[in-house]
Formats: sequence, structure tokens, C-alpha cells
Amino acid sequence: MAPFRRGKSAVGRYYVNTREGLRRTNDARRGGYQGAVKKGTTARNKFQTSRLEDTVDDQVEESEITSEEAVPKGGSEELSSQENSSESDADAEIPYNVLLQTLIPTSFRGEPKLKRRKLEDVDEAHIAQGPSLSGSGDLDAVEEEGKESHWASDDDDQSNTDGVPEGNDHFTRHFVDANQADTTLKIRAIDDNRWITGKGGTGSYWRSSVRRPVGFSLTNSDGEKSAPGVKDFKLKSKLKKAAERLFSQADALMKQLTSSVLSYQDVLFAARSLDNAGAVRTLAALHALNHVYQTRDKVLKNNVKLSRSIGDEDLEIRDQGFTRPKVLMLLPTRQSCVKMVNVMTALCAPEQQENKKRFQDSYAKIEESLSVDKPEDFKELFGGNDDDMFRLGLKFTRKTMKCFSQFYSSDMILASPLGLRTALGDDGKEKRDYDFLSSIEIVVIDQSEALAMQNWDHIEYILEHLNLQPKEAHGCDFGRVRNWYLDGQAKYYRQTLLFSAFNFPSLNKIYTQHMLNLAGKIKLSKICEGAIINSGFPIQQTFSRFDFLDPASEPDDRFNYFTTGVLSSVIKSSSSNQTRQQGILLFIPLYADFVRIRNHLASSTNTQHVSFGSVSEYTSAKEAARARSHFLTGRHSILLYTERAHHFRRYRLKGVRKVILYGLPENPVFYREIVSGYLSSSIAEGRIDPRLDGARCLFSKLDLLKLERTVGTQRYRTLLSDKGDTFNFT
Repeated sequence: MAPFRRGKSAVGRYYVNTREGLRRTNDARRGGYQGAVKKGTTARNKFQTSRLEDTVDDQVEESEITSEEAVPKGGSEELSSQENSSESDADAEIPYNVLLQTLIPTSFRGEPKLKRRKLEDVDEAHIAQGPSLSGSGDLDAVEEEGKESHWASDDDDQSNTDGVPEGNDHFTRHFVDANQADTTLKIRAIDDNRWITGKGGTGSYWRSSVRRPVGFSLTNSDGEKSAPGVKDFKLKSKLKKAAERLFSQADALMKQLTSSVLSYQDVLFAARSLDNAGAVRTLAALHALNHVYQTRDKVLKNNVKLSRSIGDEDLEIRDQGFTRPKVLMLLPTRQSCVKMVNVMTALCAPEQQENKKRFQDSYAKIEESLSVDKPEDFKELFGGNDDDMFRLGLKFTRKTMKCFSQFYSSDMILASPLGLRTALGDDGKEKRDYDFLSSIEIVVIDQSEALAMQNWDHIEYILEHLNLQPKEAHGCDFGRVRNWYLDGQAKYYRQTLLFSAFNFPSLNKIYTQHMLNLAGKIKLSKICEGAIINSGFPIQQTFSRFDFLDPASEPDDRFNYFTTGVLSSVIKSSSSNQTRQQGILLFIPLYADFVRIRNHLASSTNTQHVSFGSVSEYTSAKEAARARSHFLTGRHSILLYTERAHHFRRYRLKGVRKVILYGLPENPVFYREIVSGYLSSSIAEGRIDPRLDGARCLFSKLDLLKLERTVGTQRYRTLLSDKGDTFNFT
């Protein structure tokens, strides 16, 4: 769809380049409505119908009518049909004193305010509208919005902006007052992939790198000094205390992260841990809430300005996007969604919460007692409701937070990649809807290492459908849409935040292709000590490097090296010793390689006398228990084990005498658990001799990031560049 342009051809029925259309647009700017309304039509407040109001009253109060003609009750025809109608009634004559009364606010005339909608925590009857899962039993089905004025009932004092000063704050500089000439140069540099890369702050266990468009300072995209603390950022007063508390307790790494996030830079934070997980979640929630509140306050202030500027046809205010949702958060499980919502609730402290009980029933779950031998990171991820199929709309007002709001009337969307992917629809289908992602300004992807174990293609698909021109208007007032939205430049203003325990190639791909922020981007990562240390026993660990012709042939070269150089030697050595033939654990990171090796063991003549079992992410619990039992008793001499199976189940395998890693695991914790954990247990039980048995790992130059996490930042370059191809560690 071509970008919307100002002053050109017609755009829907809201903005036309004709004398009548300009009159309607000017009327809309002065009164905040959708232009002059003729007899038989419905007067609609454009700000309410474009994202800050869920629904509009079909019948409006006389005080809300700012057109030159009367509006009878029951009118519901569209403006477009009214304009095309050849027949029209005569204009109703309105007495002069009645017109004066319409200019006086309702509160000054002594009339009662609109009735406040009753809020309940219990489930209400809901109708699935917009993006929703199919089926009548959908837990995430949205509710049909009421017909009462949301802003009139919940925000009686529209001038109350909670003390957020305008002007020299990062929100205003980034989204409102950006210099057009500088912005054009930055966008041109980003499109040409011309970036300046420099070192950022460093610490004893972390490092950072900063990238800015060519021609601009590395210190800051606008040439100013980076803010040293929260006091330099303009936050809502209800959020500032929490921010100061978070910042005061943070170390240098978290302070750098906080400064980058609040200044609207793109951030790849590859240093998330159990210790700072709560602080990272709080920072993301705080920043998202502050952005939503500032967006809302900006529009309310401009509403007041428009109501006081009657007769000023030159006033142009652009403060909105195409649709209301501004924040998108991708999370791994429903329990992680509960944690995020609870943090937001604690920060904004709403007086009322709609659908709170329904949210607790659908998402929260009494944490089942996990096995005591499960590691802490497993409990943190899978404790509670570990369902990875969900999506949730959140709407915020001055006093209320509502869950299960329709996407087009939500401020935030919290979803799993699978849940949101199903809402977008499949390619080629007629009923596809992703217009609600057209005005996303902040994207948060938390626990990326866990999302990588689901289906990363869903994340890339979602990112490709962000900030596209909408196919339908969805009640948008194009007269108040920001220019860079109309010009198709929203992706350059969007902030993307990636939080992960470690870096991996898929994150770097997003960092390169989808993080195009005008404010620049920063990458924060840990200095790795290595997973091979502190094993507790002197375990022999051998790393074998193989070469490849080109990256496309690397999987084939790895398979050939394994079958000819590793598997054959294991079979030869084990054929002379029946005991050493047992207890070989073959760890395989990718499922495609798992299938290839399984087929080779089953069909090759060289392995026809080798018995083996397998445990993958698709193996049932019953089959996995049988394979583990046969492996322990020696009935299966080789056990194939995938990384995803270990991620989701964390089995404590017994009977392991030797570990062969077909590839290094992405998560360094897995290496420590599989090599040090399994072999140390066998050594303690007296099953193996650590001088003879141990672990052997295959790697190539494409495994740079994995190798750094496994052997450490100080060692991995030697293993990649040394003339030899075999390296031993004890």
C-alpha cells in the first residue's frame, strides 16, 4: 500500500484535497471532531475514535456537537455516503442562545457528568472480536467494549498530566521535535548501512559497543552527553520513585542499560541473569508505562489546545499514529506474562483493575512443586503456568488498568510469538489482520534465549509486519497522524529492546536488520569465564575443530567429520572393550542433525551392531523413560539427546561414561550440566576413570559465540586461529 501523503489524493473519507474536504479537516482540527456533520449523521470525536476511545456513542450530547447543523438522534450514516447522497434535508435552524450553550463546557452548565462505567473483577460476557484464537473456549478472547465515553468517565480532568514537563525530554526529542534535515540524513545513512561503531562503557564482567548513523556523535545521536542518572529523564511522578529506587540499587551495567533504554536507543542486552531478571523486567515495564502515559498526556493537552483555538485554521497538530497500540512485548510463557503485569500493577497502582479475576484464573497458576534437582533457571522459566500460547491486550487510563481489551483499543500487547503469529494469519489468506501493529513504537523481547527454543521464525515474521501502512482506516484521524507515520518512516523511530542471557546469531540478525533506530543502538554483553571451569573433577575435555568450504556446506562437512573421524574411532575402541562400548551420550543441538545421525546409525553397515536409543523434544515421557532405562542398564550403548529436550526436561541421565558433543550448546549452562554434571556423577559412583573417559566437542569457526561462552573470552580466539585442530582441557 502506498504511503499516505498530505495534500494529494483522497485518503479514505477523512482527508480529501478539496475545498469541502479542507473545511472538514479544519473543523476537525479546531474542535477535535471529524469535520462538519450534516443532518442524519453521527458526530464522532476523532481522538476518541482513533485509538483513545474504544467505541463512540451512537447518540451524542448537544454539548459535543460543534458542527454548523443539528444532529438528530439515531443518525448513523457514514460521511462518505452522506457526501454522495444527492438528496439532503434543509439545515435545521438553531437559536442563537442554543449555539452559545453548546460552547459552554458541561461542568460549567451544572449538568451531570457522564455515568461512570461499573468495573468488576468477575468475568463479563465477552465476544471475540479482532485478532483472537478460534473456538468458543478461547481464554484470550477480548471483550466487547461498552458504549460509554471512556475518557469522559475515567479522565474527568483532562488537563492533569501528572507533572511531566514538556520540551527537553527524550520522548519529545525523539518523537515530536526531531529536526527534519538531520532525520533525513540519518535515514539515508541507515538505508545505506553506514554506521559508526565505537566502544561503550566497560566493567569487570561486561562490555558494550555503540553504533550510530554515519556523521553523528557516538556519545549521543543528538550530540549531547549521556545522562548519568534517572533525574535527567522526564518520568511520570508516579513512576519516578520506582525508577530512582531501581537506579540507586543498580551496578554499572544496569545503570548503562537504564540510561540507554530511557533515551529510546535500541538495546541488545545479552547479560540477563537470575540476579538481575527482576530489575530488567521492572525497567521494561516502567519504560513502557511511561511511554504510554506521555503519549496519552500529549494528546489530551492537544485536545485542550484545539478546543481553545476555534477560528485558527492554521493550527496543525500531529500527535498520533494510525492505531492505538504503542508497546509490544513478546514473552515465553503465561507465567512470565503474569510477572510483567504484576510489575506494571505495582508501578502504576491503578485504582481499579478490570477483569483481574479472569486474568488470574486464565494466566496465574499455583506453582506446582518441581523436582528439587531441577536448576534454578528451569524453575524460574517453567514454574507456574508454562503455556506458550497466549496474547493479551492491556488498556490504561488515569485510574484504571484493563486486561483482555481489544487490540485496536489497547495500549500494550503482551503475547507469545506463537499466540501473536496465529492472530496475524497465514500468508495467502483473505482474513489477515496486522494493522494493529502499524503504530508500535516500543518492542520488548524478553528471555530471548527461551524464545529461541520455541520457534524463532515466528519472531522474525512478527518483526517483518511491524510499522506497515494499514490496509484500513480503523477510525484514524489522518489530520493528526504524525508526518513520519504518513511517510512510512515509523521503523526508524521504533525502539527495539532485546533481553537475553547470552548472545546468539539470531539476535545479531535482528540487531543488524530490524534495529534501525535514529537514536542509534547499543549492545551489552558479558565477559565469559567459560563453562569448562569448576567441574569439580579432573575431567578430560577435548575440542576438535573441523574446516568447511563455505558456510552453506558446513552441516555436511560436520557430518562427514563426525562419521569418519569420531564415530568410527569410538566403534573401534569399544569393540575391543565391551565395558567402554556402553554409556556413550551423543549430544546434538539441532533436530535436523538429530534425524540425520539417527538414520545413519540405523542404516549404516558400520553401525549395524551398535544399539542406540534417542530422546528428543518430540519424544513422549514414556518413551524417554524407556530409553533412559535401557541406557543405564547397557542395553543401549549410545543415547542420542537433543538440546531442546534438555531445555524442556532437564533429565539427570545416569550411566554416562563418555560424552560426545556433535555441536556446542547455545546455553553454556547446558555444557556444564551435561559434561561436568553427568560425568562427575559417574566418577563419584566409580563407573569411569576420568583419565580415560571424558568429553569430546566438535566446533567450527561458525561456532564463535558458543565457543566463547564454553571456553571463555580469553581462550576462544586461540582455538579458532591456532594451527592445530585438537585442544585438550582438564
